[in-house]
Amino acid sequence: MVEKEAMITVCGRPNVGKSSLTNALVGEKIAIVSSKPQTTRNRIYGVVNSGGVQLVLVDTPGLHKAQNRLGDYMVKVVQESLSDIDAVMLLVEPVPHVGTPEQLILDRLKNSGEKAVLVINKIDTVKKEALLAVIAAYQDAYDFDAVIPVSARTGEGLDDLLQTLKGYAVEGPQLFPDGMTTDQPDQQVCAEIVREKILYCLQREVPHGVAIEVTKFSQRSNDIIDLDVTIYCEKASHKGILIGKGGAMLKQISTMAREDIETFMGAKVFLQTWVKVKENWRDNVNYMRTFGYQEQ
Repeated sequence: MVEKEAMITVCGRPNVGKSSLTNALVGEKIAIVSSKPQTTRNRIYGVVNSGGVQLVLVDTPGLHKAQNRLGDYMVKVVQESLSDIDAVMLLVEPVPHVGTPEQLILDRLKNSGEKAVLVINKIDTVKKEALLAVIAAYQDAYDFDAVIPVSARTGEGLDDLLQTLKGYAVEGPQLFPDGMTTDQPDQQVCAEIVREKILYCLQREVPHGVAIEVTKFSQRSNDIIDLDVTIYCEKASHKGILIGKGGAMLKQISTMAREDIETFMGAKVFLQTWVKVKENWRDNVNYMRTFGYQEQ
């Protein structure tokens, strides 16, 4: 039975491993991951129930310099997620230098007075003695409640991190029911899985210029899920790249997405995908709202 709860914002620069860490703590994949920066676009809640405590982890987009209205939206999501919470988890790489994105977050924390934990990720990529310089650099920049080195990939340090985060829990109502691991509806998770496979399969500017719309999501009497998805891109040339020669690329993306969606849904999925062009949708507020990027 949940007796205490805490809201914890997970923030940091793009590609530092915020979604990977959130998935690792939750115990299942609720946020897509990619080696490309700016993968996460929306605020995603991940729910962890442990020892009578419910932690709600707020996974946020990477803080970056916006290049379009979608970028402006993503930056605003980060800024708004740094208030009205119980603690902030600043995720950084094992580099002994406080970069511009980290400094922007620290300046915001100094003004708000929010409690913060420094989490040094990817420690499996460096020697342990190298972490001392990283810790020193950040302790000089901000008075963190705790500094915890972890590896979201190997799981090292995650138990210590979980115990630290539980220390911020206060008595209160259970925010999410038992068995619920995210606030995202199934349709949104399916759309994000398709976008993840595009990020995996394609390079350069094409993946960042796509949006996904689920136009059909229904379940047959035999439990097969019918899923129709439209992939929007910004240029006709990008459409050709997404489809590929003889439809090979779109088939590869769809097959990979269907396999992951079936795992997530626990059911067979009949997936159909289409590609359409919406020029400069990332700078069009109406299109952004249609694709789910709106004020929360």
